[in-house]
Amino acid sequence: MLSIRGLNQYYGASHTLRDVDLSVGKGRVFCLMGRNGVGKTTLLNTLLGLLPAQSGEIELAGVALDKLAAEERVAQGIAYVPQGRMIFPDLTVMENLRLALAGRRGGGSKIPEQIFDFFPVLAEMASRRGGDLSGGQQQQLAIGRALVLEPRILLLDEPCEGIQPNIVQLIGDVIQRLRSEQGISVLLVEQKLPFARSVADDFAILDRGAVVATGAMDALSESLVAEYLTV
Repeated sequence: MLSIRGLNQYYGASHTLRDVDLSVGKGRVFCLMGRNGVGKTTLLNTLLGLLPAQSGEIELAGVALDKLAAEERVAQGIAYVPQGRMIFPDLTVMENLRLALAGRRGGGSKIPEQIFDFFPVLAEMASRRGGDLSGGQQQQLAIGRALVLEPRILLLDEPCEGIQPNIVQLIGDVIQRLRSEQGISVLLVEQKLPFARSVADDFAILDRGAVVATGAMDALSESLVAEYLTV
């Protein structure tokens, strides 16, 4: 589904991504791991086209994304839930969801009902302003807004950060349903190891912008955790 080969990115003179090679299969949940500041969010922003790549190739379902603008990448089937959610606080829940319709693959003017099945609170609070929601409700709105795009792959950056345990469980359930019921791929950045182990099929660890380990999630050893993930 998503293929990344030899990806390099710089902030000024700082080499932030170093020859990154990754592959996310169709209907797979792939967890990108590593300590703070190793390049995880930079990689997601580069995949979406929010940051320029110095070199390398990015393909989604066989289509080269390297030269496409961010909105063109969205049209190819990428949806992104950034760290911090970035909903529109002065718009209602329904208005936030409707805004995503403009970038939806294949057009359409109706919000998919499955979003309210995944997150019933969004239907209950449809007329409430986004800024009045709790952190967990805002995260559900941010994910729901991304799913309006009906993506091939969903990029999630720290979706459990600052969220109460019952909503963390709900998000995990939704990720698994996206994979099993719809074949959507998920590229997840997550530092909560129990959550990552519970939802992900595969993992990669970044350290100083380079992939230092990758494999099936059940192959993530305690030695790798100790060397690259513990603080």
